[in-house]
Amino acid sequence: MFAPSSSDKTLTGTESQIEWAERIRVNVAQEFDRVANAFRTVAGKQTAQDRAETLTVLAILEEKRAETIGNRRAGYFIRDWQEVNDQVRQLIFKDSRYQAIKASRAARSDNKIRKNTMEGIG
Repeated sequence: MFAPSSSDKTLTGTESQIEWAERIRVNVAQEFDRVANAFRTVAGKQTAQDRAETLTVLAILEEKRAETIGNRRAGYFIRDWQEVNDQVRQLIFKDSRYQAIKASRAARSDNKIRKNTMEGIG
């Protein structure tokens, strides 16, 4: 979880921009925490292979968190993160590693459906 501290790099901008952006940055960090917790909950209910992929998604999430929270420009938070909707999820979904995981899962699902159909189950 992100907690501002004196060791954090300070934001750049006017005094009022920095104050505004620091509040936004806390909300952004909380949203990253919320999404991470949701993925952890899902991972706890998955098969080993799916869980490994979900843990990879969590690693992607942490990378995106570091990039986002580490941005020092106050204007970035004011412009891009003032309204936190599903931006965190979209950062993950746009990542090529996530796209590869998604394709792999779809292929496994298709193979399972084909196998079940051939065996007369589906």
